[in-house]
Amino acid sequence: MPITVAQIYRYPVKGLSPEPLSRVDLARGLGLPQDRRFALAQGTTIFDPAAPAWMPKTKFLMLMKNERLARLRTRFDEASGVLTIEGEDRAPLRADLSDAAGRSAVENFFATYMGAEADGMPKLVEAPGHMFSDNPRKLVSIIGLASLRALESVVDRPVDPRRFRANLYLEGSAAWDEFDWVERPFTIGAVHLRGVKPIRRCAATNVDPVSAARDLEIPKTLQERFGHVHMGLYAEVLEGGAIARGDALTLSG
Repeated sequence: MPITVAQIYRYPVKGLSPEPLSRVDLARGLGLPQDRRFALAQGTTIFDPAAPAWMPKTKFLMLMKNERLARLRTRFDEASGVLTIEGEDRAPLRADLSDAAGRSAVENFFATYMGAEADGMPKLVEAPGHMFSDNPRKLVSIIGLASLRALESVVDRPVDPRRFRANLYLEGSAAWDEFDWVERPFTIGAVHLRGVKPIRRCAATNVDPVSAARDLEIPKTLQERFGHVHMGLYAEVLEGGAIARGDALTLSG
């Protein structure tokens, strides 16, 4: 059975809603365009956009500690620069992130919405070419849906793939196959990639992406039932090109 791309997602603002894509163009050494382009820094976090440096996710609002974020629905229009935030019985906020007033409106929204969890006034941060990933490198995250189904079989309930906030979800591989792709080159569509390492999972995956309830213990379950706390694979782009839903993955060597 061929291995194919079932879903493609990007996450323009770290910790906020995934956005489904039908296709994406990738470049060598980079992640998905617009993926983790922005983040909401904790009030005590100091981030210099003129000299951006990787920081751990604890410096930002994120689902591991701030599950209320999952109750919001957000969309980013890269052409206009407008971020739309909906949810929690609030009037939608539409803010131009290229404009100081728009960025301030987003910061004020999250200061009110998060309260003390924001540890002061949150700051919407961005820097040209910077990616607010959980990994210091700019990588693409991939999950074989068979691995997710293996997890579903032991928790005895459906598990929303969006809990894991991956970029590419694949059909056709066997459970945990993606772990065998570490240091191995492969192609998806026109893109050449190489596996880097399995993705270690944290308590963010315990949060349901629709209800925001902490209703599963995924890292604990993975460890107890499978002997590891991983779901999915980080991969680096060796040669850019386009990937679309339905494209096949071909392993090299």
